[in-house]
Amino acid sequence: MQILKAIALLLDYPTQDLIDHEADILAIIDQDTSLSAQSKQDLFAFIEERFSMELLDWQSDYDSLFERGRNLSLLLFEHVHGESRDRGQAMVDLIEQYKTAGLEIGIKELPDYIPLFLEFVSTQDIDNAKAWLMDISHILALLLTRLEEREERYASLFNALLNFSQAKVNMDEIKEVVAKEERDDTNEAIDKVWEEEMVTFGGDQTNAGACPSSVNKPTEAQSRVHDMPVQILEPGQSIPPATQH
Repeated sequence: MQILKAIALLLDYPTQDLIDHEADILAIIDQDTSLSAQSKQDLFAFIEERFSMELLDWQSDYDSLFERGRNLSLLLFEHVHGESRDRGQAMVDLIEQYKTAGLEIGIKELPDYIPLFLEFVSTQDIDNAKAWLMDISHILALLLTRLEEREERYASLFNALLNFSQAKVNMDEIKEVVAKEERDDTNEAIDKVWEEEMVTFGGDQTNAGACPSSVNKPTEAQSRVHDMPVQILEPGQSIPPATQH
């Protein structure tokens, strides 16, 4: 499932190592048979735009896009549980499921970080991979729509994931909700969040499900397993089409 691995790398924090493997990533996309011609073309356009940037500029833009505010968080449970206590327990449960599947992650890594999840899914057979992406299809569609609202080519990565999964999502409903949202990455919005969260009463922020100050990246020590689905939600539980913070 190389295409999912490639998308995970493109969605992760940009590094020189990523840029050095541009030719390999382009070849994976070109040879892939699971995506539509339009999705592949959009990925090519994303790579052409981003890989032509100065690395420091790309990294700065990445930080501004995904680490300012929560609407574009790359943490799955941010969009499912928000700041509720359920998020902390969901983290624990997902870590245990990763361990059961044979996936080892670092102590400071958050298991619901989308590139990490995609790297895991990339080791699976195509049917299971599609099923897992269907489980989070509403989150992918939500992020896709918000990125499109900002005219960001990163939207093409989420569109490709939805295209791969063949999930049926009511995009009109999600677009209607997103159109009514207020931006949460402005200085005013961020200041308001800081004011609300300035006082805490102990506990570990990561385990409590707090939004981290920096994105956690996958490690090279991750093992590869097959045919072991990761349940993002309990059976029968649905993901809301959108959330506002």
